[in-house]
Amino acid sequence: MNNNVLSKVYNWFGIGLFITFLTAYIVSTSEKLISIIFSTNITILIVVLELICALVLSIRINKMSTSTAKVLYIGYTVLTGLTFSSIFILYEITSIMWIFLVTSIIFFVLAFLGKTTKMNLSSIGTFLFVGLIAVIILSIINIFIANNTLDLTLCIISLLLFMGYVFYDINKILNYYEDDDKLAIFGAFQIYLDFINIFIELLRLFGKQKD
Repeated sequence: MNNNVLSKVYNWFGIGLFITFLTAYIVSTSEKLISIIFSTNITILIVVLELICALVLSIRINKMSTSTAKVLYIGYTVLTGLTFSSIFILYEITSIMWIFLVTSIIFFVLAFLGKTTKMNLSSIGTFLFVGLIAVIILSIINIFIANNTLDLTLCIISLLLFMGYVFYDINKILNYYEDDDKLAIFGAFQIYLDFINIFIELLRLFGKQKD
């Protein structure tokens, strides 16, 4: 088990979360920034830039420099923070804090299980990917039909899928990643996405919105 690379992954993971939530909170305190960010054109631009960062990191990680990987990762966490500012507007701060704490507990329990398991998780990765694609397709369909029951079902399934991804990704990082700074950043990016999505789904399910 490569505990050294896992330590680097956790460091970058923590940096990413800090940047995202700090950016989100700062933006949420400025009505001017909120109005700019959530204008249609800017929102679309942010989403497109997030997709570009994610795709380049995923596809080109082995060919890019460490500094490029750092810029893309930090850029992604900042962009996520911009859109995340909405949660500080919609939800009570105490609710956000509690959901963050619960997400952290779930994450580290699953990470510990992923670190210690002796199971072969290669087949789980395929199952999780197929499930995620199905959820994305159904979520797009639900934009048009707006079925509340389907929305709740997809929320729960998404939560379970990303919990499974924590278990899978930590195990993969430990057993298949070399002690390389670029791979540590990419590993951090993967578990960052897992954490953020678990947090979002828990917030949707249990978050207390402002009056």
